[in-house]
Amino acid sequence: MTETLQNRVAVITGATSGIGEATARRFAAEGAAVALLGRRQDRLQTLADDIAGPALPVAVDVGDPDALRRAADRIHREFGPVDLVVASAGVMLGAPFESADPAEWQEMIGTNLTGLIHTGRAFVADLLAAAAAGRPADLVHVGSVGGHQVFPNYAVYDATKAAVAHLTRNLRAELGPRGVRVKNIEPGVVSTELGAGMRDTGQKEWLAGWRQSIETLRGADIAEAVTWAVAAPARMNVAELIVVPTPQG
Repeated sequence: MTETLQNRVAVITGATSGIGEATARRFAAEGAAVALLGRRQDRLQTLADDIAGPALPVAVDVGDPDALRRAADRIHREFGPVDLVVASAGVMLGAPFESADPAEWQEMIGTNLTGLIHTGRAFVADLLAAAAAGRPADLVHVGSVGGHQVFPNYAVYDATKAAVAHLTRNLRAELGPRGVRVKNIEPGVVSTELGAGMRDTGQKEWLAGWRQSIETLRGADIAEAVTWAVAAPARMNVAELIVVPTPQG
């Protein structure tokens, strides 16, 4: 029921760790050429060296549209047109609303929403061209169950993920009739570096305790789900996929 990723050209943001890194490894194992985007060049290079197959490390902040356009130009020079984009870069900074640092809100909005929007914009012409030529074309957003569930002290993070969910639905209506499959993969609790940058020590400790209290998902679990979704037959779009640890319900 699935197709190969052989000869596909993929862009993965947030590839320095967690879901992005695991997805890059999984795509490469399936035969795709992978462009690895993230802010930490050393990690990107290590990952590229470790992948058996074409891998291009490109250090970029997805919150900078001009830098993203330059990254797209480099990818085009090295790999040619792109037909698979996974916007996985994300930041989660929890804190009570009345004491949160507004700079953390801006960081989450800039990465989780603005960066995701500009990632799609940087490669949408490629995706439309691939679809017009009869090839698979996928734009994958990595959202969160926080987009439709309630978690106290995570209001702004959850708001960014709710925006991603509705953005995905609207882009699906706009791009789907032209052959581009737009999808939202929504993980529950996953053991990754997400949340490591929290300034609020209480929320940082709470998150660590939650992750220790249940058997969480791993980045590779989400990568498996993403790979299955993009390798589905071209007639089929896995539009929204929620993936949670069994104890999370």
